[in-house]
Amino acid sequence: LGRPRPQGLRQRQLGQLEEAVQLFRGPNRRGGRQGPRARFGMGRGLSRREYEPFRGVEMHESRGRFDESAAMVVEALRTGFIEGDGPYYPQPRTEIRPRPERDFADRLYAVAGSDDSVESAATIGARMVMFAEKEWERRRPGIDRHRELFAEAHGEAPPPPLTADFTLCMTDGEEARQKAEQYMGTYLASLLGHYELMDDHFADTEGYEGYGKNAEVLRKVGEAGFLKGFMGSNAYGTPDQILEAFEQRRDALGPYELATCFRYGGIPFDEAKASLELFASEVLPVLKTWD
Repeated sequence: LGRPRPQGLRQRQLGQLEEAVQLFRGPNRRGGRQGPRARFGMGRGLSRREYEPFRGVEMHESRGRFDESAAMVVEALRTGFIEGDGPYYPQPRTEIRPRPERDFADRLYAVAGSDDSVESAATIGARMVMFAEKEWERRRPGIDRHRELFAEAHGEAPPPPLTADFTLCMTDGEEARQKAEQYMGTYLASLLGHYELMDDHFADTEGYEGYGKNAEVLRKVGEAGFLKGFMGSNAYGTPDQILEAFEQRRDALGPYELATCFRYGGIPFDEAKASLELFASEVLPVLKTWD
């Protein structure tokens, strides 16, 4: 009941809080303990408030830092040795102990909300992660680009993307719609505040120019327009309504992996629990029959 992620997924903002060799330790330990259930997810961060406490790390460096450190960590998980000669993390070849028991092939995820992040995810062999925030038809070009770049880099088709939803499952569709509008609206207000998605600073921050263009659109449509698009992309309602939304998404995107969040925006625990349980009993069994 937290931010949507598949079981075992641990997101890290690479190259910010720890040196690349330290970042290796988390996924290495979890990969050993949890085996194929473990997932390793990466993202470079979007909030300038999250960068302010970092010592000597500027937000405009995030693209270079992420690309350099992500490649180092992925290779270390594969070989058991970490090394790098880049400008941010020069690292002599060093053997990792304990040696990784398995790599994270097919279990590597990267958030890809911008064009350069799509390219980065494909380069390191990561599954593309997208949050439900706008019409799924508009995400298809990015998915197609990821598939193209992934095949060029690795000689095979990528695994399906992962989509992350804020979900509310209830027996009464109208009640679900009203509560989803309330809870998603509350969550969205906190999202806009934390990430400053309507602010103009993205346009002047290297590596975030795409978010600057998105901010221009958001300022035009306003918070109400953003909420409308946000609700239109997330799956909520009765079990049948949710399954219909997932089917429409499959028509737009092709196969995809699903992560669902059931507690957000001030949803009381009991409501979130009932929503999760209804989803598990009525929606999940049908999803498991899909190819």
